[in-house]
Amino acid sequence: MSETLTPLHPILAVDDERGVLRAIDTTLRIAGFNNIITCQDSRQVMGILSKNEVEAVLLDLNIPHIGGEDLLPKINSEYPEIPIIIVTGALDIETAVRCMKAGAFDYVVKPVEQDRLVAAIRRSLDFRELKRENLALKQHIMSAPAVKHEAFVEIITNNNKMLSIFQYIESIAQTSQPVLITGDTGVGKELVAKAIHKLSIRRGRFVAVNAAGLDDNVFSDTLFGHVKGAFTSADQARRGLIELASGGTLFLDEIGDLSHASQVKLLRLLQEHEYLPLGQDEPKKTDARIVVATNKDLWSLQKAGKFRNDLIYRLQTHHVRIPPLHERLDDIPLLVDHFLEEAAKALKKKKPTPPKELYTLLQTYSFPGNIRELQAMVFDAVSRHKSKILSLDVFKSHIVQEQGEIEQINPKIKATGDGIMSFPSTKLPTIKQAVKFLVQEAMKSANNNMSIAAKILGISRQALSKRLKNLDADFL
Repeated sequence: MSETLTPLHPILAVDDERGVLRAIDTTLRIAGFNNIITCQDSRQVMGILSKNEVEAVLLDLNIPHIGGEDLLPKINSEYPEIPIIIVTGALDIETAVRCMKAGAFDYVVKPVEQDRLVAAIRRSLDFRELKRENLALKQHIMSAPAVKHEAFVEIITNNNKMLSIFQYIESIAQTSQPVLITGDTGVGKELVAKAIHKLSIRRGRFVAVNAAGLDDNVFSDTLFGHVKGAFTSADQARRGLIELASGGTLFLDEIGDLSHASQVKLLRLLQEHEYLPLGQDEPKKTDARIVVATNKDLWSLQKAGKFRNDLIYRLQTHHVRIPPLHERLDDIPLLVDHFLEEAAKALKKKKPTPPKELYTLLQTYSFPGNIRELQAMVFDAVSRHKSKILSLDVFKSHIVQEQGEIEQINPKIKATGDGIMSFPSTKLPTIKQAVKFLVQEAMKSANNNMSIAAKILGISRQALSKRLKNLDADFL
């Protein structure tokens, strides 16, 4: 099996001393970077750059033939996207500063400290990746709306918000930066994570783990594994999920439930790309891309002291918010049709025909469980289905059972303070006016379907019929 290259494109190190190049190569490989080109002759640099897409250049200033200070503007002119790190002697700081003003990304001083060198390389790679992402985003924004990619085939939608999210995902999918996916329970966060993995150029596996309810020991053992003898029952070594995700994507769901100790370990994994299996002294490196998801508000948790501020900032390099179903009601007919087909196939029944009123009924409901809840409703209805036309009874029963209050049944009416409605002035409407307004709004929301409008109002169909006949009379 071929070794995964890190970074994807090589780092070019230029120095006339073979020993220095060997030391740089060794230091970078220990740090997890194994894709390195070394060059002793500065005259070959431009040729190497013309034949290879290079992530960063480590350039010694004091080299024969073409000096580093002369080579810098040539590289900058032809390859402005490549960050250049200057290597200089302790007495050449003024020259290094001059090079920084001329466009160098950073500098390190000889004798080179290993930590300083690795940190400079990491910053340069992050910088290059951010520039690449910005360019990709700009191209997407300026281009026509993208055709739905096959990677999103499991996500049933034609909603404009969702299609915009797909465009954003396509722009960031091939980077190695972490992705934070937020959204309510049941919106399909794992499907989005899988789409990100499919769109990436990673050849490794997609590995998912739910972090909810995991204490720090279980979290560490699950993710990082352990060595033989790490604890009493550890009679053999065990690989963690992060190792199984090598070259691929690790998806951590429900990260809002992580303990503080686990948050620290996740932060180190994101920053240093390394982890420590239980019972092992030497850390291991990983090239797995981290995608996380939560249905919680991490910023509220941070204010309450339950989530690390630095971890939030590290996670939100790319943030994808999946809208709840009540924000994409136009997808309901598509989703219902998809789930009807799925349910009929699973239950070995003929696909039933949904009544026209079904979509109107569902669009008056807030769906706290989102798409997962709709799927369960459809499967339940199909399992009880006997005639050609699908019955509305299961759906009506579910809505009445799940939501008792009018503002929950109809999300278009929003609560203010402790009340359901607010009024723009101190002059209140009469009871007759208020009831007339409620009846009219219910009928509008229900597309003039009296049964559904009556459900919204919490009254019988007969009572609604009476009110409709007497809208202009004081019928209370």
